[in-house]
Amino acid sequence: VHLVLSWLGFVQDGGSLRLFCSAFGRSFSTYIMSWFRQASGKEREFVARITWSGGGTYYAGSVKDRFTISRDNAKNTVYLEMNSLKPEDTAVYYCAADPVYLGRDYSEYDYWGQGTQVTVSS
Repeated sequence: VHLVLSWLGFVQDGGSLRLFCSAFGRSFSTYIMSWFRQASGKEREFVARITWSGGGTYYAGSVKDRFTISRDNAKNTVYLEMNSLKPEDTAVYYCAADPVYLGRDYSEYDYWGQGTQVTVSS
């Protein structure tokens, strides 16, 4: 599966942004979808995950109650709604797909989007 990211929104401290990740190729609904991010000089970290049909979601503690992951299998797209953004949310954001892995280890994911820079200005 090929993943392509895009985003929409004005990014400032306390603001909101929505990321999109569209999938091309094999059936989107057969993949667990996750978001990761990597700040400059830091290791890639898990952000959020959603299961195949969207029935199960899981978040990193740093974004819980601020970010929402969702998916639309009819549109082959996964979303990350980010609210109450902080400068420390600044990072390159990636979507990732895997048919079975439910963990947080980025090395276990089979497919990755190209990454998109999110900068939250203070």
